[in-house]
Amino acid sequence: MGRLRVAVRGDDADPAFAARWGGYRKHLTEVTGLPVELFEATDYNGVVQAISSGQVDMATMGASSYANVAAQVGDKVAPFVIVRQAEGTKGYYSAIAVKAGSSFRSLNDLKGKTLAYVDFNSTSGYVYPRKTMREQGVNPDTFFGRSIMAGGATQALVAMANGRVDAAMVTVSAGTPETGFAAGSHITAGRRGLIKPNEIRLIWTAGPMPNSPFVVRTDRPAPMIDVLRGALAMLPYEKPDVWEEMGQVAGGTFASVNKATYAEVLALRDEDISKRRAGGSSK
Repeated sequence: MGRLRVAVRGDDADPAFAARWGGYRKHLTEVTGLPVELFEATDYNGVVQAISSGQVDMATMGASSYANVAAQVGDKVAPFVIVRQAEGTKGYYSAIAVKAGSSFRSLNDLKGKTLAYVDFNSTSGYVYPRKTMREQGVNPDTFFGRSIMAGGATQALVAMANGRVDAAMVTVSAGTPETGFAAGSHITAGRRGLIKPNEIRLIWTAGPMPNSPFVVRTDRPAPMIDVLRGALAMLPYEKPDVWEEMGQVAGGTFASVNKATYAEVLALRDEDISKRRAGGSSK
C-alpha cells in the first residue's frame, strides 16, 4: 500500500470540519508512514459505497451504516475499534429534542406532530429509536403526522429550531438519561452557534447502543490493519488535542470490537427493511 485512504462523512454546514480532521490525518501519517487521503462524503450512503467498493481502506460510520456494508460485501469489511468513554461505557443514546418552550414533555405528546429523522442509514437517528418505539407500543410509521430525513443531526436540530418540524432526533453520549449527557448533537450545535442549548429539551431517549465503529477492509494486509489499530489506540494519549478536536471527551480511549458487537444492529436493519418492504410507510 502506497497510501491510506479513509472515508468520513463531511458536513457542509460545519466550516471547522477540515480543521477537525486535519490533526487526525497528520497523526495517522506519522504513525503509518503513509500519506493519508480523506474521502469526504456528503451523506451516510457516500461512506457506505466508498468502503463497500474498496475505494477506501478504512471508514468511520454508524453501526447501521456498517450493517448496510455487511449486507453488500459480507466479511470483506469489519469493525475493529470504537470509542470507549471515560466512565468505561462503549455506548450512546438516541434522543428526541424539542424546543424548551414547547408543551411537549413526552413521546406521547408528539402524536400527530412532525419529526426530523437523521438518515435511513443512521443507527441513532433512525433504526434504533424506531425499534424502541415499537417495543413501547408506538408504530413510528403511523404515530407521527409527518416525518422527514434531515440528512444529519445538525440539520434535524436546525429544522426543529426554525419551526419546520416539532421535534428532532439527535445523538447523545457521555452519560445516561438519569445523569444527563456531557456530549451530544445539541451541545455541538450550540457550541457552533447554530442553536441555543438552553432552548432545547430532551424528552425521550433510546439506548444504549454500541458506539459507531471504525471499519476496515479485511482484504488489506494484516500488518497494516494492526498498525492502524495501534495508531488509533495511542491517539487519545499522545495527541489529546486532536482527540478533543474530533469531538471526544477527555479520558476516553479506543477499544477493540468485532462483528459480534453489532449483531443486534445487523438484525434490526434487516427487520426494518423487511417492514418497509411489507408496506410500512416512512413518510
